[in-house]
Amino acid sequence: MYRFSNTVIGFLNLFTLLASIPIIGAGLWMARSSTTCENFLQTPLLVIGFVVLVVSLAGFIGACFHVACALWLYLVVMLFLIAALMGLTIFGFGVTSKGGGVEVAGRVYKEYHLQDYSPWLRKRIQDPRYWSTIRSCILGSRTCEKVASWTLLDYMQRDISPIQSGCCKPPTACNYNVEAMMMTQDPDCYRWNNAPNLLCYECDSCKAGVLEDIRGNWHKLSVLTVTMLVLLIGIYSIGCCAFRNTKRSETDYPYGENRMTKVRPRWDYHWWRWLHDRKEQLY
Repeated sequence: MYRFSNTVIGFLNLFTLLASIPIIGAGLWMARSSTTCENFLQTPLLVIGFVVLVVSLAGFIGACFHVACALWLYLVVMLFLIAALMGLTIFGFGVTSKGGGVEVAGRVYKEYHLQDYSPWLRKRIQDPRYWSTIRSCILGSRTCEKVASWTLLDYMQRDISPIQSGCCKPPTACNYNVEAMMMTQDPDCYRWNNAPNLLCYECDSCKAGVLEDIRGNWHKLSVLTVTMLVLLIGIYSIGCCAFRNTKRSETDYPYGENRMTKVRPRWDYHWWRWLHDRKEQLY
């Protein structure tokens, strides 16, 4: 029964080893694709796939073939993965805690404001190079074409996504009458353009809609990340047992057998024996 942990670790790592192959394949396939969105995701997929492959291979070899150094490497990398995932989870909750849409009177959808989100996200989304990538993704997905033919009644009765709300139309409060144009309005009202390749893609509301979409996706994944963290901690605990069993098997001593061959006396033992012998001689 003391080999049970090795068997469990072996099967778990065999499963993750096989699972890493389609992850790496997806990353390589995205690398060959010409669309910007897929190229944007290829690096994280390749990194995750190769890390899972190496860690799983080390754990499988160490557990099944009783290689202590491989299991030691496996446990060290697993510890770093647990720490990284824990830090990523805490960081993700921190930067996505702010945000959320604002109700619009007479509308089903919400509108979003950039200042409602965390400073780190705002700084990231306002980087021109980063925003250029995101803008190309939105154009490539043809998100705004789905609402291009909507009438005013459609906008009043139907719901739209955060990106469609921020990028595909001007803010609802905008007024384009001649008199209203002389008044101070939301800066996004002046950034709006009817051209299909312009629309409101340079508006702060569009960037806020993207951040809201990221925020919603992160909250959906939060349950998965916490579950993965608990699972990794459990696997790490079993891996520690497997490492101890492997080290014990290298000494050829079965579990429970006394491994002590000799005892080294404490430093004062000889002095105590000498005094005891002298006492015996006196009496």
